[in-house]
Amino acid sequence: MSSSIELTGDPARFLAETDAHLAAEPVLTTVIATVTARLAQGGDTAEPPYRWWAIARDGAGAVAGVAMRTAPFAPYPLYVLPMPDAAAVALARALHERGEEVRGVNGALPAAQVVADETVRLAGGAVSVHEHLRLFELGDLALPDAPAGRLRAATRDDAELCLAWFRDFGRAAAEQAGRTEPHGNAAESFTIDDMLVRIDDGIVWLWEDEHGTPVHLTAANLPANGVTRIGPVYTPRELRGRGYAGRAVAEVSAQYVARGIRCCLFTDQANPVSNHVYEAIGYRHVVDMVNLVIC
Repeated sequence: MSSSIELTGDPARFLAETDAHLAAEPVLTTVIATVTARLAQGGDTAEPPYRWWAIARDGAGAVAGVAMRTAPFAPYPLYVLPMPDAAAVALARALHERGEEVRGVNGALPAAQVVADETVRLAGGAVSVHEHLRLFELGDLALPDAPAGRLRAATRDDAELCLAWFRDFGRAAAEQAGRTEPHGNAAESFTIDDMLVRIDDGIVWLWEDEHGTPVHLTAANLPANGVTRIGPVYTPRELRGRGYAGRAVAEVSAQYVARGIRCCLFTDQANPVSNHVYEAIGYRHVVDMVNLVIC
């Protein structure tokens, strides 16, 4: 079946055109839905070199898939969700024809792989896998035993600490998975104002120990289509293994469940610790995704 690609730089228009498509599988589409909604509302101060959304349409004009390029960090990867192979090829060709360099493709298989392979065919280079990701959705929540201390919402007084931990999350996650470097780090472009917005939105929490000292951070994204995405989840190296992450994520998830909101999160398949922690509290595998590098 024939496919066409429509590119737009207007997040509000994209949401209006794809609302039903995004809502049909809100867990799978969580990244595009939440990022686009935040940008449509004027959120985030980063100005990446590329910012567009793509709508793949079938021969009848119906939405058959979506993608975006909004990452504020090099190599400014595309984020591609499921679409027909013909549409993935058409997307790669559309970007090549307008002279847009593509050095990274993230998202669902096989669409992300098809986009990357066609890009290499057109522009040269080679495709390699940088990271295998796994998307989980919460099933039946199981609260683990609580370590000493308590979970509390972050306040504006915590903003500097939260910003530092957001920025360190990518490096720490790569380290735990056995890689030397993260595949870009969105938080590197965060400013203190961006962090204050998240704190004011009530989507950042800290676990503090029995002495009132923050020892762990769990954050989330504002819900879109009835789904929130938990993350980042960060514990400083010297404080890991004490149960902070499991309990904090469980308590944050419970807050959303009580509001009728579904919870999901991503893990790195190369990090068995985080996968086990989230499975133990009730998160279940939905789909595998990938981060690809073109060089």
